[in-house]
Order: sequence, then structure tokens, then C-alpha cells
Amino acid sequence: MSETLAYRQDLAGCLDPAIGSHGLTALALSGWMRKADAALGGLRADYNRGTLPLLRIVEDTADIDAAEAALAKLSDGADCVIFLGTGGSSLGGQTLAQIAGWGIPHTAPKAPHRRPRIRFYDNLDGGTLSALLESTDFAKTRFVVTSKSGGTAETMAQAIATISAVKAAGLGAKIASLFLGIAEPEAPGKTNGLRALFRSLSIPMLEHHTGIGGRFSCLTNVGLLPAMARGLDARAIRAGARAILQPMLDARPAAEIPFAAGAATMVGLSKDRGIRTLVLMPYADRLGKMADWYVQLWAESLGKGGEGTTPVPAVGPVDQHSQLQLFMDGPREIATTIIRVATKGTGPTLDADMAKTAGLGFLGGKTIGDIVDAQGHAVAEALQKAGRPVRTIDIDTLDEKAAGALLMHFMMETIVAGRLLNLDPFDQPAVELAKILTKQRLGG
Repeated sequence: MSETLAYRQDLAGCLDPAIGSHGLTALALSGWMRKADAALGGLRADYNRGTLPLLRIVEDTADIDAAEAALAKLSDGADCVIFLGTGGSSLGGQTLAQIAGWGIPHTAPKAPHRRPRIRFYDNLDGGTLSALLESTDFAKTRFVVTSKSGGTAETMAQAIATISAVKAAGLGAKIASLFLGIAEPEAPGKTNGLRALFRSLSIPMLEHHTGIGGRFSCLTNVGLLPAMARGLDARAIRAGARAILQPMLDARPAAEIPFAAGAATMVGLSKDRGIRTLVLMPYADRLGKMADWYVQLWAESLGKGGEGTTPVPAVGPVDQHSQLQLFMDGPREIATTIIRVATKGTGPTLDADMAKTAGLGFLGGKTIGDIVDAQGHAVAEALQKAGRPVRTIDIDTLDEKAAGALLMHFMMETIVAGRLLNLDPFDQPAVELAKILTKQRLGG
């Protein structure tokens, strides 16, 4: 693996030399790697033809310029920016914002000078939305509403209720300066409700990339706007993502491309070793939302036609005290990916005398980061000793480059896995039925 990448992936814990008969054999893995090589050839062709925009978005900057300008204008005079959207229109932004400290108590934004707070409302709940609207100072609050199609019922409901509340507060004349929308451009014969509504109120809009769907949109303005609001460098995020693609574009073999090797291994474990559940377990608070984002990405992209594996989010070390029992000693159908961020020597140092008095002398003189580092390595080792497939991903510095790299890694791993399974990872046909039936129940 190239030393220029922002992380190191180790798949040895998924192979039979490490975990015995529950791991993939070298012969089986080589077969899946050959199929991954073919998938990579198709992806290179997609890049050259420009038919898979995700591969090209990392080279663009014009949309970042537009987003920066819109955010600066929207944030003027604001104490808080609230992001309304659901699913992929929210989780990618939450993931990047959390890497910058959002949602973690007592963590200030990167470059915090004069930055408003940010909040996300991604689940439609009447009580929650009522509480928000009843307690918000609308004069000092701004709203970003995101829906790729412009017709997502939950998001449109949030937007309409919020605009009504702003009007009721006597601020109807200021609506155009309090809101910003993100949706696809209007197309002939296709209704875009968000654009129609916002145009009627003179609310500015940014364009949602037409070729990149919600769960893959974290590197577009959808995910980057919240990242910028927390002080992250959007260009550095894209640079980290771009680095992940370079080995593929250089026609390196799948075994030397982390996301391709990861896809081959995870699909191989599913098909050859009966793995049905994939756990993503970062040992860092700032990566907790990434586990949630991964769940949607993997589940919605690959759960089709009887195929797919169930993704499960976890966070270490807290989930060592809940889910780890199942991962270690439950059905032999679970593979775990542990993400470790270098933490040795970080955090408070524990007083040696108090540690000894508490019967935990081995903790004396150790930092909190020392403990978390030991746990992340010990759990990976324990899973191997129990014959449970485990992959590790290590990051020296959790910065913008690493954030972009991880996001692109898992998106590309998902796309390659889809091609290995002969699935289209970009649609979600089963979800549409629930939308149709919901509309019917509401009289639509």
C-alpha cells in the first residue's frame, strides 16, 4: 500500500493463517481479487468516459467556491445554522462535522472565530420539530434545506413547518435571508417541489449534483457545507479522497488498492465463509457518525435481490461493554472492522497513587490515550484468537485528508462490492414502495 495514503488497512485477521478455518484461504481470496481487478478496469473506463461523477467530483472546485460564498452570506448575523434533510442528505454532513468536533461536548469548531453553532434535524418527529420551532430565536438562526429530488416528503414537511413558524414570528419579510436550499436543477417534465417553493419566497439555492445520489454525496456541497461551517478545509477533504483513487487510475492490481482489497475480502467472507454481518467499530468519538453513515451506505447500496450483508455501527471502547460479547461469542457470521486513531500519549495522565489505591496500579502514569490504544489493539487480537474475522484501519492524524480518504474508501469499497455481486449500488428500488404507500395513506 502506498505510504502517501492517510490510513493503513490490515486484512490479515480475515485470512485462515490468522483465524483458521473461519478465514479466507489464499486461493479463495485470489479468486475474488481477480474479479475485483475486472471491476477496477470498469471503473477506470467510467473515469475516462466521465460516466461516474463521483470519480471526478474530487477534482472540482467551482462548487466549493459557490458553497463558501453562500455559507458566508447565510451565516452573517447568525448564532446557529440548522441543517434539515434526511438520510444521505444529512449523514455525510454529520460525519464530517463530527470529525471537526460537532456533537462532542466541550469541543470548539476548528477555526471557531465568529462561527455559528450547527445542528442537524434528520428524522421527522412531530414532538421534536415542535420543540425546535417553539424554542428557536429565528432572527439569529439560519436553515439549510437539502433534498436531491426536491420532493422528499419528510424534508419538505420540515421546510414548510419551519417557514410557517418564521412567518408566525413576524419575520416573513426576512425569509429569503434566513434560508438556503440544495436541490437538483429543474428538468422538463419533472417536478422539483423544493425549488418551486423556495423560488416563490426568493430563497437562494445551490445545485445538488445530478449524478451523485444522497448516500454518495458527502464529498459534494451537501456534505462539505456542514464541514465548512465547522471550519474544515473542503479542498483538503477532496484531496484526501483523490489520493485514494490514484492507485486505481495508475492501474495497480486490486491487492494493492485498499478499497478493492477490502471489497474482495468482505464479499469473499460473505460468499465463502457465511459472514452475514459487518461491524464498523471506530475507537474515536469523532468517528461515531461515520459508523452510522457507513450503515446507510452499505445497506441501501447492496441489500438487493436477496444479496447483501447487514452493517452494524459500534464505537469503542464503550461497545466493548455491550455488543462485543456478541461479536466475540455469538453466531459465527460477524466480521468486524476496527478503526484506530493514534492516541498514545494523549489526554489526561492518571495519578499513580490513586490508581494503586483503586486496585488498578497498571493504569498509573498512563494517559487516557494509552488506554484507548491498548484496547483497540487488544480487541482486534482477541477477535483473531476467537477465530472471528477482523480488519483494522489505522490513522495517524484524523484531519481533513484522512476524512476524505476514509469516506472515499468506503464508497469505493461499496461500489466494487456491488460489481462483484452484479448489483447496481446506486438505486434503492425496495424503498420506493413504502413512499408510494405513505402517499396513498395521506390521500395523495
